Amino acid sequence: MKKNKMLIEQLEKDTSCCEKRQLSLYLHIPFCVKKCLYCDFLSFESDQEHINRYVITLIKEIEKKALLFKDYELKTIFFGGGTPSLLNGKQLCQIMDAVKMHFNVPIHCEHTEMEISMEINPGTVTREKLSAYYQAGINRISIGLQSANNQELKLLGRIHTYEDFQKTYQMARSIGFQNVNVDIMSALPNQTLEQYKDTLEKILNLEPEVEHISAYSLILEEGTYFYDHYEYLDEETDRSLYELTKNMLFEKGYYRYEISNYAKTGHECLHNEVYWRRKEYLGLGLGASSFLAEKRFKNTNDLNQYLEEDFSRYEEQELTKQEQMEEFMFLGLRLTKGISLNEFESNFKVSLYDVYGKEIKQLMKEGLLCLDDYHQHLTLSQRGFDLSNYVFRYFLK
Repeated sequence: MKKNKMLIEQLEKDTSCCEKRQLSLYLHIPFCVKKCLYCDFLSFESDQEHINRYVITLIKEIEKKALLFKDYELKTIFFGGGTPSLLNGKQLCQIMDAVKMHFNVPIHCEHTEMEISMEINPGTVTREKLSAYYQAGINRISIGLQSANNQELKLLGRIHTYEDFQKTYQMARSIGFQNVNVDIMSALPNQTLEQYKDTLEKILNLEPEVEHISAYSLILEEGTYFYDHYEYLDEETDRSLYELTKNMLFEKGYYRYEISNYAKTGHECLHNEVYWRRKEYLGLGLGASSFLAEKRFKNTNDLNQYLEEDFSRYEEQELTKQEQMEEFMFLGLRLTKGISLNEFESNFKVSLYDVYGKEIKQLMKEGLLCLDDYHQHLTLSQRGFDLSNYVFRYFLK
């Protein structure tokens, strides 16, 4: 990537003459009570003074960047981190007020409310906070549980217990949140099938029933404590955990719409689908990434630089046509709906088979890819989902 200190001028050139289109907004809150031992996200511990300064700076970035997107309508908003629920109610309301004031925000769409999501962690919220979030317009929350086993939570470096999660979940429901995701994690060090099954059972037996479950397998990321001190579970156990997730969630009426995400019908995460479908999104905040006009932009990771309010400090990557096609394939195939042959041709002015015919033929022969009944969408087979990383490599030149 190259440094581009003239980003504002570049975006004005790219967007000033565009017809009105949809944009998703990501807002990064990088602060945590304590850094988890497996986490490689841009997050760190901080004090209230820095959080206050950060909120003020983020609002100024909202005001400045929104000027470039007058011809856009916001589709989704997502607060991620870090731990966004370290924000108090006043801070969250100030940010939301700035977004509503400066962006085109259709809070009430024709048939449903606009999806406005926020990640929260047990142990960081109170009823007062959750009520303020709800009143500010947050209508989807994602609770970072990871495990219902307190020993596993301690191993991960989480600050909460399962009992803290239960309290948070019931508070959220009583306040009125009707779209809730729970994050869980499998393949933890020395994890047994029974331990993970217990976590699944507890989540599936929640009352009222949770609408969405994100079930990820632990990845040992370089630079983390886990990377230096643990090894992956043996392949047989890992495979058993994966199969258990699919089977138990299917039996309870959750359908897998993406490799690691399961939802009740109508409760898919619309914001994340923007990423997988390569639609345009704007990231604001420290280290936040954007995708606009086939270019990727990334804010500075340096907190002191960010707090200086020089929002022209960016990394920029202009994607080649080949890179765009590769992303279209390996991101789109993550979804059970797969990729549209017509959309590929419309985007790139070339047939999918002209570019990847040989690869598709081989993967279909291996039973890893298949076409729908109308030959309009290419999808992973059930076995293809199991071997998705192997499949994706075929589309990387």
